[in-house]
Amino acid sequence: MARKTLKTESGEDLTADDKYRAPALDKGLDILEILARQSGGMTRTEIVREMGLSPSQIFRMLERLVARGYVARSEGGDRYSLSMKMFVLANHYPPYRRLAASAQPLMDDFARQTDQSCHLVIPEFGAGLIIAQASPVSHWEFRARVGSQLDLFTTGSGIALVAFQAPERVEETLRQWGVASAAALAGIQDQIDAARRQGYRLGASGQFVGVTDISAPIFGPDGDATAVLTCAFIQHVDDTRAQKLDDALAHLLALTDTLRLP
Repeated sequence: MARKTLKTESGEDLTADDKYRAPALDKGLDILEILARQSGGMTRTEIVREMGLSPSQIFRMLERLVARGYVARSEGGDRYSLSMKMFVLANHYPPYRRLAASAQPLMDDFARQTDQSCHLVIPEFGAGLIIAQASPVSHWEFRARVGSQLDLFTTGSGIALVAFQAPERVEETLRQWGVASAAALAGIQDQIDAARRQGYRLGASGQFVGVTDISAPIFGPDGDATAVLTCAFIQHVDDTRAQKLDDALAHLLALTDTLRLP
């Protein structure tokens, strides 16, 4: 499909994406993104060179970012770096809290429809952390306690979290999570490969007899799994309302697709 274009007052083509441009805001965001890639900060000259603009176009914007606390100037005044303000603002309402808030009603609906429980897991300090859980209305259930930590290499949720990271940087990702264990990664490689082929991880629980873990990734904007939703499937022999495993899997995949982060 051809890209829709508009016309400026002078008759020049203007794409739909350009219609609402705010050049000053763009410059400020460019500065923040450039500084975010530099751990040691940058001089004004280096920022100007990186952006390809004149010093006069950068000076006032940079000084406003300093005045508002988004950028910090070194004591000598010649280097600029990001302050902690953006981190503080982001953590007023952390992304994972938003994810849990969005997921909970959908998880509750999943539990009602399938008569199975499910729990939401994120990577945290070298483990998987359960941040939300939903239970069916029946009196039989598998309950995962919110706040519990799960091993990344022996649980369905943990293996799925690892499996759906970019293969070329999975070891780096594990180090960022606080895990430095190439040997442990090699030990679950077959399960990782199988999960990647299927698009989810399905297998017998490593902790409970008779439980089948169904774990599906929730992808972030970079294409890596930012969280995993797991159904600890239990076959109810005396309850005709309980859904079959294939039905629970289909419901779970539809739910995680809905929760994919933009």
